[in-house]
Amino acid sequence: MAGGDELKLLGFWGSPFVLRARLALSFKGLSYEYVEEDLKNKSELLLQSNPVHKKVPVLIHNGKPVCETQVIVQYLDEVYGANGRPSLLPVDPYDRAMARFWAAYIDDKLLSSLMMMSMGKTEEEKAEGRKQSSGAVETLEGALKECSKGKPFFGGDSVGYVDVVLGGFVAWVRIIDRMTGLKIFDSSKTPILAAWLERFGSLDAAKAVMPDVQRLVELSKMRQV
Repeated sequence: MAGGDELKLLGFWGSPFVLRARLALSFKGLSYEYVEEDLKNKSELLLQSNPVHKKVPVLIHNGKPVCETQVIVQYLDEVYGANGRPSLLPVDPYDRAMARFWAAYIDDKLLSSLMMMSMGKTEEEKAEGRKQSSGAVETLEGALKECSKGKPFFGGDSVGYVDVVLGGFVAWVRIIDRMTGLKIFDSSKTPILAAWLERFGSLDAAKAVMPDVQRLVELSKMRQV
């Protein structure tokens, strides 16, 4: 980190969106202060830093707040993309556009279907969520094959932007598997994504910030009550 830089992240331990920011910071090798927020009693710092949405994550860089998870990851990549630190977004403009497209797809399609599948109010709604998530995962299988060009990650030989965006859901995918008995990234249907899930989760930079799965299971059960 450049001399005099101060990074602070306001977050909640169980949020996949906060996890994305922590993953980006971890893969960049950046030191920062993490502030855990009580979402039932939000701090003045959070409310002042994100007055529009009043949500985590918020990155505060030298006193200036940056909000929204994908914006934070892109900001970190732009500010800390040199001096030997790994870049998350590709250099080529077309590849960069494709990375942003698939990141948006993950939030627009995969996230909504997983939420419906796990938190649906009726069995019909949950079944529709399973159907939609299956379609989204199959589409992402094709995206990973295309973007990786046979290499381990969406970013190629190393973790990239789409890996970080999808990586925020790794722990949640595992708890949905555990609670439903299903396999979202099924090796018989989407073998490339299933291998990616294990590969990404085994990286030291990911393990350093990944929340405990059992603790997430308990959190999910509390939210369903």
